[in-house]
Amino acid sequence: MAIETIHLTRGFGSIVSGVDLSQELPQSVVDRLSELLVERKVLLFRHQPLTPQAQRDFAARFGTLHVHPIYPVLPELPEILLLDTHEAFLPDNDNWHTDVTFSKTPPLAGVLAAKRIPSVGGDTLWSDCTAAYEALSAPLQRLLEGLTAQHSVAKSFPAERWQSDPKFKERYERTHPVSRRKGLFVNEGFTTHINELKARESEALLKLLFAHAGQPEFTIRWRWAVDDVAFWDNRNTQHYAVADYLPERRTMHRATVNGDEPF
Repeated sequence: MAIETIHLTRGFGSIVSGVDLSQELPQSVVDRLSELLVERKVLLFRHQPLTPQAQRDFAARFGTLHVHPIYPVLPELPEILLLDTHEAFLPDNDNWHTDVTFSKTPPLAGVLAAKRIPSVGGDTLWSDCTAAYEALSAPLQRLLEGLTAQHSVAKSFPAERWQSDPKFKERYERTHPVSRRKGLFVNEGFTTHINELKARESEALLKLLFAHAGQPEFTIRWRWAVDDVAFWDNRNTQHYAVADYLPERRTMHRATVNGDEPF
């Protein structure tokens, strides 16, 4: 397989061709995709009609898979998260976030497959958190050194949204540990406060960092087509699902590769 890339920006994001994700990939291809994932952070593939099982198998080549504690999953394949948004189930990913940072071991990567796309809208944006951190002034970088932040599932998944689910309590009542990582490991979706600062200081600094990470200079925007697949490094990116398509429907399947405990 001859893997080719077209870079979307100088710093990150690439369209990848020359590989069929539905097939059993040789280790050399898996290794090359792993290298590209670290180098480019977001890999985008066109024309990849994956079944849920094929998507699961592809994601599993990069590590064990996560089962989301709250969000709906496919009953027959719980490693595949169902993102099916419409007027009866409104979008809730329209903010800058890194997936599952409330976990002790936040995911390494996400694999998102487009199944149903509105006629207009429904794009996804990604932000390069490494570039955002490096663009901060040296004094602010020094201030951030050693700070830790609390990440809570309740910020993006408030209890009232899930009360009608009979298994709500079983899935929702979990411990949410403090995340530890140098750089901009904070996100609007899950970060509630910076532990070492007073409440007003934390609020002000987080507001600055949230806005900074979403600057256009650090982002790419992807206009989906059915059977597109995105594979991104969850450890140093954020993403934003634009909710501009209602009353139309948008259906995506996501597999999530488990990661290590941040440090």
